Amino acid sequence: MKKRVFVGGFHHESDTFNPIITGKNDIKVRRGQILLDMKTSSACSGIISELKENNIEIVPSMLAGAVPNGEWDKDYYLQLRAEFLNDLKASMPLDGICLALHGSMRIKEIGECEGDLLKEIKKVAPKTPLVASLDMHCTFTKAMLDFCDAYVGYKCAPHTDEFETGQQAVKMLLEEMKTGKKPKMSAVRLPFLVAGEQSETSVEPMKSFTQYLRKIEKDNDEVMAASVLMGFPWADTEINGVTLLVVTKNDKKLADRLAIELANKFWSKHKDFHFYNETKSPIDTINATKIYVKEGNFPVVISDSGDNPTAGSSGDQVSLLNLVLKDNEMVKLNPVFEAIYDKEVVEKAFKLGPGNQIETLLGAKYDTGKCKPVKIKATIVKLVERWKQEANLALLNISGVQVIVVDEHIGCYDPDMMRAVGITPEKQNVIIVKLGYLEPEIRKIAKHSIMALTMGSSDELFERLTYKKLPRPIYPLDKDFPVEIKLM
Repeated sequence: MKKRVFVGGFHHESDTFNPIITGKNDIKVRRGQILLDMKTSSACSGIISELKENNIEIVPSMLAGAVPNGEWDKDYYLQLRAEFLNDLKASMPLDGICLALHGSMRIKEIGECEGDLLKEIKKVAPKTPLVASLDMHCTFTKAMLDFCDAYVGYKCAPHTDEFETGQQAVKMLLEEMKTGKKPKMSAVRLPFLVAGEQSETSVEPMKSFTQYLRKIEKDNDEVMAASVLMGFPWADTEINGVTLLVVTKNDKKLADRLAIELANKFWSKHKDFHFYNETKSPIDTINATKIYVKEGNFPVVISDSGDNPTAGSSGDQVSLLNLVLKDNEMVKLNPVFEAIYDKEVVEKAFKLGPGNQIETLLGAKYDTGKCKPVKIKATIVKLVERWKQEANLALLNISGVQVIVVDEHIGCYDPDMMRAVGITPEKQNVIIVKLGYLEPEIRKIAKHSIMALTMGSSDELFERLTYKKLPRPIYPLDKDFPVEIKLM
């Protein structure tokens, strides 16, 4: 008789500095057969693929997720959680549960999602083996440690190994199902905030550290997973920081020793983290860009890093656009903005139609505290309905500056957005994207890239953010202080 494993997950990176509440219209839910048939590079697809490979009967529930944004709406989360738990109850008895989780998902008025969800799962299936994959930017908590048997996190940033991490989670689960022994987990949290833009795994110090994690897993058959969970700096929470997590088959002393060893090794390098590429203030970014273009070194791709939707920011900040519009030399380079989130402007543009003029206020509709809207008089160049089923696009020409405006909160890493509105990105002088580190798709196009240290809900300069709940001391907000390396 086939073994039966329950599959699903909740996956979101929640920025508490972003006032937008992630609601039903923002959240995509894949259920049942749709989930089973999903062909993506995600951890959940890796889980499903590996279970099929091992001839396991998959019992699908749901995978609920959204583009990183503000905290989730409490009522809708509770509705989805109830559906998920009902699916679980109806599926019992099970041989295992394998979940794709993020680890930094937040619910308005509740707090952490993962600890809350896992606690409820254990009430329904207290003895069923339970393993989950985690995003590398998970904020690991005591509840997560208490209510799940084992975890493995992504080891690559950008996250190019999600599928493989899902497969590894299944292998850990199958080991527990085969032996009947619950794995041993040990974790150490370090008081350290670090953004992905300072911790890409293709550069030091993360390159060597992740190689060491892989070596530990490869060299010792007892070790099921060794992960570094970087936390999420744009969440003001009572618990935050970097966590070193080790899972062994049955050797708690080994897990303890390795977790402490990894924590010491990581902390010894904590002052070595840095921005890997050219990083400047907004004004210096604009001045440098003009020089690079004159030298023929273009397209120059600028990251509007403080307002990065894929890090949970609102996507409607226009401070950098305002600076560009005030610089005549920059305007003459016809830069492209991808993109600004403003439902009202897109709606007006669609009513007026291509070729017409639009006079309105652009931006700062959602996060009104970090900048003011820009008053524009623009030509509507092109409109695109439901680009990739994600958003309506409106291309506006504002005095020569080409601005894509979107009516949904979506990521801005895909150069196909520019192509959809008739812009050839490879032929541009300047492209400004609401990103931090460049995703592979846009990096291929850039002849030169600069990260602008703009303000917003994903501000790379943490000291400009108003943390109220964050435990102190914590590096880099605090500098020299004693650190006790101890198990959670």
